[in-house]
Amino acid sequence: MYDQTRAQQPASRQPGDAERRPSGPKPLLPPDGRDEFVRRLGHAVNTFEITPRKALEEAEGAFDEAAAQLVSALSEQRQALAGWQDRDPETDSAELRIALRQYREIAQRLLRV
Repeated sequence: MYDQTRAQQPASRQPGDAERRPSGPKPLLPPDGRDEFVRRLGHAVNTFEITPRKALEEAEGAFDEAAAQLVSALSEQRQALAGWQDRDPETDSAELRIALRQYREIAQRLLRV
């Protein structure tokens, strides 16, 4: 029997690979928070013609909440990475390099948004 889903996968891909492989770094905002922001912003855009001020208030509120969630997520990431400061000054440079890479990754993710 013909399996259309399997036929559309690249030859090198095995069924179930998507479940085993991470899809990349964890998003800074949780998916439900992002979805709610997009929903509220879309609602504001769709109701602008009827109630422009109310639509802008809704968009502003959604923006403020998303910004607060982002600040909170970045603060948590910062606290998790700050552990390198408590280590012995003779800490292996490989461990410090890992911390530096993590800072760089978070900064790059933030700048791509």
